[in-house]
Amino acid sequence: MATTVLVVEDEAHIRDLVCLHMRLEGYECVPVGDGRQALQIAGGQKLDLIVLDLMIPGLDGLTVCRAIRREGQNRDVPILILTARREEADKVLGLESGADDYLAKPFSVRELVARAHALLRRVRRATEAAAEPAAGAAAGAPPTISVHGVEVDPARRTVRVRGRDVELTNQEFNLLLLLVEHPGIVFSRAALLSRIWKGDTFVTERSVDTLVKRLRHKVEADPASPALILTQWGVGYKLADV
Repeated sequence: MATTVLVVEDEAHIRDLVCLHMRLEGYECVPVGDGRQALQIAGGQKLDLIVLDLMIPGLDGLTVCRAIRREGQNRDVPILILTARREEADKVLGLESGADDYLAKPFSVRELVARAHALLRRVRRATEAAAEPAAGAAAGAPPTISVHGVEVDPARRTVRVRGRDVELTNQEFNLLLLLVEHPGIVFSRAALLSRIWKGDTFVTERSVDTLVKRLRHKVEADPASPALILTQWGVGYKLADV
């Protein structure tokens, strides 16, 4: 099936330019000019990538991003935000809202296409990794790991926290699995980048912080005061020791 990209951009010439190059790459492009219509489309069809401008009418891009991440069939779809804002705080806010990457305007179309390729590659690798344990389950699946009230089943890629099922994205699951397999061991941000993103370009150590924050919101009793995934200041992160 064709790779489907939703392009949410209110400036018609930018929207048309992005869609032109996406189609040249063999992707199917769905162009949208406002946030409300973007949410309607995201709720009605499966997407492979969303290119999302922050400054759009109807609903702003941050609101759209948060709404997509909360529920629905596209909650795990990679999101690349476009922004005319150059302040670091605005970029961080976009990442913390659930975006996977950002690109500041004016941008190079070649860089946009390269970042889109990188995000889609990341999803394909995660999907393949998720299929490997299931395929090998009959040959002896790895045991469920239980620590601090968290149960992680590597074969089924499921997680239970204090008796309730928790849905994680592929990256969130991979991060949690790595940490629960090595309680008390500190991983630097650089080490987590290499293990979770596996050499992808266009990701930075800020991406690690954003992923940790999202995971804490799903597994910690109090994300503002984490007791499970701990920060080792100046180094990185670890799972609380057993």
